[in-house]
Parts: sequence; structure tokens; C-alpha cells
Amino acid sequence: MPDPEKTFGTNPATNSGTQPRTLQGSRLEVAVVFLKLGLLAYGGVAGLVAMMRREMVDRRRWISEQEFLDLLGICSLLPGPTATELAILLGYERAGWPALFLGGGLFILPSIVMVVALAWAYVRFGTLPAAQWILYGAVPIVIAIIADALWSLGRAAIRNVWLAMLAVLVVVLYFLGVSVLAIILGAGILAGAVAGARWKRTRRQALALPAPMKIIAHLFSVAGAAPFAPVIPFSLARLFLTFLKIGAVCYGSGYALIAFLRADFVVHLGWMTDRQLLDAITIAQITPGPIFAASSFIGYVKGGVLGALLATLGVFLPSFIFIAIVFPLIPALKRSQAARIVLDGINAATVGLMAAVSWQLARDAVFDVTTAVEAVVAFFLLRRYKLNSAWLILGGIAGGVAMKIATK
Repeated sequence: MPDPEKTFGTNPATNSGTQPRTLQGSRLEVAVVFLKLGLLAYGGVAGLVAMMRREMVDRRRWISEQEFLDLLGICSLLPGPTATELAILLGYERAGWPALFLGGGLFILPSIVMVVALAWAYVRFGTLPAAQWILYGAVPIVIAIIADALWSLGRAAIRNVWLAMLAVLVVVLYFLGVSVLAIILGAGILAGAVAGARWKRTRRQALALPAPMKIIAHLFSVAGAAPFAPVIPFSLARLFLTFLKIGAVCYGSGYALIAFLRADFVVHLGWMTDRQLLDAITIAQITPGPIFAASSFIGYVKGGVLGALLATLGVFLPSFIFIAIVFPLIPALKRSQAARIVLDGINAATVGLMAAVSWQLARDAVFDVTTAVEAVVAFFLLRRYKLNSAWLILGGIAGGVAMKIATK
């Protein structure tokens, strides 16, 4: 495995002011860190990434801010759950092959266990257990953690006016409904095109590509909804293969998963109703970890414990394969000047996307005086005292429990 000190963080312009990272760690360390993150990481992809950044960059100094951005940008280009792939990649980079499975596996394990337990209660009692207090107390803290991450990542990614303009453009495109994949690819293409024009070294043959906006228009064109199909008999093999397909092709944030799940399990297979799908998404939201854990709920409801295991394996397996393939290529990408330019554009786009998603999350999470004060105080504590975000999350959940008891 390449020496991470030689292959990462070689750009002094982007690493200035960053404290030295610690040396490569043990597999046990990777296991403990990602298990803790799996138990406490709320807030969708933005929240999960923000908590990872705080743990890896600020507290443990495993990698620099720029290194973290680069790995996040690479994961954003891959199909599947971005945060889970980042956990896999960080574990792999930290302690080698076994840590690839430790980092990703232990990051998703707590969520899977909780989702299956709630799915059992759902099947037995026919409804969702009341757990809104978890979201009420934890999500405002997550918003503060995301804001703290954006503050730090933004300073590393937005290093000039051009990248700032690109990030703003990304936010606008996101709210106009452009697909996340189109935005990320378009940002990389545009960054390369601008750099080529600036250096005046791009040949006409190399520019014989469709205009970036045409590529974007092609990528975010959406096919019409498929007509309702008759119910297809349930089988564990089909369940596994359907989730394997979703894990291999689903781009965008975890919320893009909803469209894929509905197209397959509600419209095509007829195995679930819209109400059941919404229940699956809700349970994935009130538990820590990636929203892709909704697959475990669907698998359990349709096929019991074995169904949950097969669904989980199917949806997450492609991510491990993708990271195993991509990781050896990262040092070469970092040494390539052209790849560095494209990656800078992707990093700026990633920060813009995090900002846009964070705004949407904040509107739902901060809706009264209590949640607003909670978010502001948490942000201040993070910036001023560098507190461990895990304690803030636990404090937020405890506050939510207290509010629930007080209102009874």
C-alpha cells in the first residue's frame, strides 16, 4: 500500500495551516471509531460526512482537510451511499485491506441492527414505535455539526473567486432540480474546460466534446413514470438482485434512494404500498447511519431476518467493490495535474451541494425557539471549544427525552 504521507497532502497551498496528521493506525482503532460514528451519526449524507470530518480531521488528525475533500469528491462520483463509501475509503486508507471492511461494516452495523429491531416491532404491532423525540433532540445538533464542517471544508475547497462562483452555481442548479450526478460531473467538466482555456494548451481535438450544459441536460433528463405492473411473486433471490442493482446504480444523496425503491418495490414488483415505503424511510431516518438502511426494513418486512440480511448485503456490497477498485488509482489521480483540476471543481461542487442540502435540513430541523437555541449553542461550542460531537448528540437526545416527558 502506498505511503499516505507521500501520496496525500502534497499541495502546500491547500494544506497550509493544517496540523500534521498522525501516522497510519491500527485496525482496532478503525473499528472503534467507525462503530462510534455508526451509533451517533445522524443527518443524512451531509450530517454523516460532517461528523466524519470532525472525527478524522479535527480530533484525530488522520488526514488533512484537503485530503478529506479529495476522498469525498471521489466518493461523490461513485454510485451508492456516499457517506458509507467514504467510511470504507477512510478505513482502507488508514489501516489497509481488512480496515476496508471494518470501516464500512461497523459504520452501518448499528443502523442495521436498530432498523431490523424496529421492523420486528412494525410487523408485530402494525405501526411505527413513537420515536420523534430522537429527531427533535438530535437533528438541531446535527445542523450545527454540518455548519461547522461547511465552515472548515469551504475554506479548504473555495480557494479563489472562480471556485466560489462554481459553488454558488451548484447551489442554484440543485434548487432548480438538476440531478446530483449531473451537477458533480458538470462541475468537473467545467473546471477542466476553464483551466484548459486559461492555459491555452487545449487542442481543438480535445475540445470536440458536447458542451458541458448539453451533457448536464442529458444526464438529468428523467424518464416518465412506469405504469403500474401486476404483483410479481416474492422470492429472496429477486429481493437480493433488486437491491444489488439499486446499490450499483443509485446516484445522489440517500434521498435519491426513495425514487429507486418506489420504482422497483411499489410500481414494478408490487411488493409494497407507498405507506409502507414511507414507513421504511422514516425508520431509517430516526436511526443513526445511512438512509440506505431502509433496505433492511424492506427485507425484513418481506422475508424476515434472512430477507433483511440479503437486502442489506445487496444494497451495500457494490460500495465495497467500487472502493476496492478505485483506491489503488487514487495516488495516480493525485499526481495528475489534469485530475487535480477536475477534482478541485468536484470538491467545490460537493461543498455547494452540502450547503444546499443543509439549508433544506435546517428548515425542517430548526422550527421553534428551543431547536434554534440548541443549534446556535452547539455551533458555538464546536467552533470555540472543539467539543466532541458525540457528546453533543447524546446531550441533544437527552434534551429531546426531557421535552417529551415535560409535555406529557
